[in-house]
Amino acid sequence: MSLPLAELHVHLEGTVPPALIQKLADRNGLQVPPGVFASPDRFQWVDFIDFLRTYDLAASVIRTPEDYRDITYEYLVGCANEGAIYVELIASPDHAANVGLSDADHYAGIAAGIDDARRDTGIEARILIAAIRNFGVEAAVAIARRHAEDRHPYVVGFNLAGDEAGYPPGQFREAYEIAAGSGLGCTVHAGEHAGAESVREALTLPVTRLSHGVRAVEDPALVQEIVERGIVLEACPTSNIATHVFDSYEDHPLRKLHEAGVNLTLGSDDPPYFGCSIGGEYAVARERFGFEEGELQLITRTAVRASFADDAAKATLLNRITASDDRSGQ
Repeated sequence: MSLPLAELHVHLEGTVPPALIQKLADRNGLQVPPGVFASPDRFQWVDFIDFLRTYDLAASVIRTPEDYRDITYEYLVGCANEGAIYVELIASPDHAANVGLSDADHYAGIAAGIDDARRDTGIEARILIAAIRNFGVEAAVAIARRHAEDRHPYVVGFNLAGDEAGYPPGQFREAYEIAAGSGLGCTVHAGEHAGAESVREALTLPVTRLSHGVRAVEDPALVQEIVERGIVLEACPTSNIATHVFDSYEDHPLRKLHEAGVNLTLGSDDPPYFGCSIGGEYAVARERFGFEEGELQLITRTAVRASFADDAAKATLLNRITASDDRSGQ
């Protein structure tokens, strides 16, 4: 695919395929916890909450900066091979802390992977930090506060992930006000495993994007508000089918939201768990939802403009898209 791609929604720990989880466990002298693998090349989970359990268990073998470097590098190189020019990686300080890694070591490892992937492929990437909502409000505030005061230059955004239905977004307002006040871009998981009410509550936070957000379609007035405010949805169609948010691509509202004027991007979310990739999501948009090349290019431009990268990086990326378009038009 000659079209440049960009991805704003992928969880770094969720990019690690089973073979790499096993390799990291072996390197760190660990056993992969029981219940992680259904087979050597497939994770075991049955529903969204069980997926979160498997995700946490798999992530528990990621222990060192080198591990994070290798995970980041492998994922970004794979994206670049599909045509991606920019990726925002959602990283979890809580997962790193749970295995004894400091923020400095955690981000140094990710940054090394970003730098090495850029050197080898030209892809650019940045880091979003995610508080895990089921770890509690105080933990989210603590993460926001310490990243407001001191953060790696590649850390550009703040997100909230985990059990959306059990932990509505409004209770995390203090964390968001701290993050936004420090200059971090803000997005939040909403409208995935809870409905339109979750999106409406999320929009009371200082966010410019919504992670998923697709169940806003349940409330036409809410969709109109999203359009009017220019809120960008990080849509992940294959993830939504895999976790039974929607029964099929035919039921998914991606096309309907686009036609309503919603600004959309595409993301793979947790690719080896859901059998997808960023290139695959663009193909799904084309083949399942009828998006044409011009519409797909708009999705990439929307992702770059809505990214939390600095203005100079955005300008460089937009120029790459324009140059690619010029070449394809020759």
